[in-house]
Amino acid sequence: MGSNFRMKNAHGSDTGIALRTATTPADVWHCSLSLRADEGQLSDEKWGAIAQDFVDRMGFTEASGKAECRWVAVRHGLSTNGNDHIHIAVSLVREDGTKASTHNDFKKAQDTCRDLEREYGLKQLSSREHGLGERGIKPAEQERARRTGAVEVDAHRLERAVRAAAAASLDEGEFVRRVRRAGVLIRPRFAAGRDDVVAGYSVAVRTKHGTAPVWYGGGRLARDLTLPRLREGWPDSPLSAQSAVDEWKATSRNPWQYRPVAPGREEHEPAPAMWQQYSKEVRQLREQLRSIPVEDRAAWAHVARDAAGAFAAWSQRVETTPGPLAETSRELARSAQIKAHTSKPKKVSMGSAGGAAMLLMQAASQGQGTMAEAILMRQLARLTVAIIDMHKAIGDEACAAQISRTLNTQMATVASRLPEVPRKGQTGPATDVDERAPESVRIAQTGLSAPRPGSPLPTKVEPAKLYKPATGPDQDRGIGR
Repeated sequence: MGSNFRMKNAHGSDTGIALRTATTPADVWHCSLSLRADEGQLSDEKWGAIAQDFVDRMGFTEASGKAECRWVAVRHGLSTNGNDHIHIAVSLVREDGTKASTHNDFKKAQDTCRDLEREYGLKQLSSREHGLGERGIKPAEQERARRTGAVEVDAHRLERAVRAAAAASLDEGEFVRRVRRAGVLIRPRFAAGRDDVVAGYSVAVRTKHGTAPVWYGGGRLARDLTLPRLREGWPDSPLSAQSAVDEWKATSRNPWQYRPVAPGREEHEPAPAMWQQYSKEVRQLREQLRSIPVEDRAAWAHVARDAAGAFAAWSQRVETTPGPLAETSRELARSAQIKAHTSKPKKVSMGSAGGAAMLLMQAASQGQGTMAEAILMRQLARLTVAIIDMHKAIGDEACAAQISRTLNTQMATVASRLPEVPRKGQTGPATDVDERAPESVRIAQTGLSAPRPGSPLPTKVEPAKLYKPATGPDQDRGIGR
């Protein structure tokens, strides 16, 4: 996350500002202010000044016009992740015996941190400034991953599976089936007193026999993965609603033994002609974005969610451990984390990268990556550049720079292991799938294959073809620019 200065929550995760109320007595208020590991360290004097200003503005000192609360700021070195930070503990009993109020302290602390970031010349946390933000990870989750030898915490694995399935699905019923096909347990949360109205869902990683799974609600994985938010991207009809209820009921009986009620297209490998169709759809979506105002955060969130879902689906299929595709998906997903009240249903006329997600999730499983994959990747990368441009246009330079770095490093790694897409004028297929380029269509229609065993992606080195930043400040450039 693009911030120099922020608070950590009760679980110790880098999620912007939050309060540590879950693990402290009611008469003590506790929080921590932290820097990212790559942002260096502040002097004791500067931390002291920041701490004093913070408690003043939170209303815990005489600056509030009331009796002072006793408080202490402790700095005891870097965290295990290398973050410079301080802890602040405040006694809520004032010197005159009255109790300090913590009403609306979350928002107040957020606003205070934003002001102090400006005043002390620190980069502002992008999620706080622009209403974005991702969920944090609890120490218990990290410990469980360490204990079991997992390469990532369950929440991240589940988020990627759910995100890929949501992007690849045409409706809610297909979503349930795809999540299950990804090897993830899923169960519904029915509305109170009903067994035909689903209000939410939860997912879990399959565990060994006798070990209880740990369930995560969709909203715990990410803001944009709650069921109401996912439904904004699917058509609403009586037929699709009934199909979804049937699948939810089937998995609610026994998530471990769920069998699809009405298997659909997820059971079949996509037809070769779909590569041309969905590559073209991603290109058309990118062109359509030129007419969408940057202030329309709901529309851009749908685009970011689709793009993140496509990369998540690709990662699900070819990366045995989280790699550049998973990292790209997580970075793009942050752009979809808008607040619930600003979210709106997806417009019917708006294009989608969902078809690309479906292709990347279901492609054949032998051989090496083909030109079809390279062409589709190029379109997805150009779509990512459009998202970067949106963040720049709204003044969110930190987020734009972070996505640019990801595109420059992570996606360059992917591009280097795919066939090179010839530039215009070169012998061979055209850059994009186009009816005017029969050879390109023929190659694209050969389909996509997964990598060889032992390698997360096919091999061929040509990283500079994907992304080359221009010189000068804030002059990131993307593919096809």
